[in-house]
Amino acid sequence: MAARKSFALRIEAKTYEAMQRWAKDDLRSLNAQIEFVLREALRKEGRLKRKNAGDKDGTG
Repeated sequence: MAARKSFALRIEAKTYEAMQRWAKDDLRSLNAQIEFVLREALRKEGRLKRKNAGDKDGTG
């Protein structure tokens, strides 16, 4: 399993509520949804490589 880091996140209430609804629609926790959205944005911008077979953290 990949190492995980914890940190506090300040977020506008409307953004929080929208993310919470999206997470519920996708049957994810809010934390998992935020991670999903961040990973997809990083991949789209070429800042995070797609997972290769055997990679557990998505960095390879």
